[in-house]
Amino acid sequence: MKIGFIGTGYIAKSVITGILGSKLKINKIFISKRNKKISNFLSKKSRKIVIINNNQEIINRSNWVFLSVTPKVGNNILKCLNFKSNKTIVSFISTIKMSQLKKYIKVKAKIVRAIPLPPISLRKGPVPIFPPNKKVKNFFNKLGTTVEIGNEKLSKNFWATSGMYASFYELLSTMSNWLVKRGIKRDKAQKYITSLFVALSENAIVNSKKDLKHLVKDSQTPRGLNEQGVKELRKAGFYRSTEKTLNSILKRLNKV
Repeated sequence: MKIGFIGTGYIAKSVITGILGSKLKINKIFISKRNKKISNFLSKKSRKIVIINNNQEIINRSNWVFLSVTPKVGNNILKCLNFKSNKTIVSFISTIKMSQLKKYIKVKAKIVRAIPLPPISLRKGPVPIFPPNKKVKNFFNKLGTTVEIGNEKLSKNFWATSGMYASFYELLSTMSNWLVKRGIKRDKAQKYITSLFVALSENAIVNSKKDLKHLVKDSQTPRGLNEQGVKELRKAGFYRSTEKTLNSILKRLNKV
């Protein structure tokens, strides 16, 4: 199979890196040279990578086409491109909904919206897709765990939560910097904090099959450090602010 990427940003780079390390049978990966740094980096990783100057040529030469550009760029270029009905088109564009994609693509091709995140480069993490599609599901299951969503309205909730991963990294950075300020070397500080959250996440997967609130309760002891941490963050409005931010992101998604 031959696949093509329109857009070579961070997410496209992550997906392609995951593909190159997977067991997917991909003969060629056509990428645009829009981001020269990333496209040159990827082309050095594998002979399968072919840099193409023209987006239309990427479409013409690919069985599957991945749309990995910003919403602004997508709205500008997609209407100028010609697609064929025998193509499978997978869009990573957050705020261009299915009805608009169909207008841009014009023909009755298979169109799927997907939400890959950076850990896909390690072949880890969930990949929500809408609408359900067996071939696309099997594809992303080789790169992580596919989550099929029945309708687009529900999918927006997943897009909203995906808009929080940079905030998660900001939290890790804040905690690491706090240790550095107290004399811990940066490499040790970052290794400790990142390893801690990996372990906590793995523990949550195994032990939170009913409700995460049970882990919150079980992780606290009376007058203990974790009880103090939860109480002070609640008092400061940390968790309410998180929910408010999610609502704000969802509101933005619902406008398009």
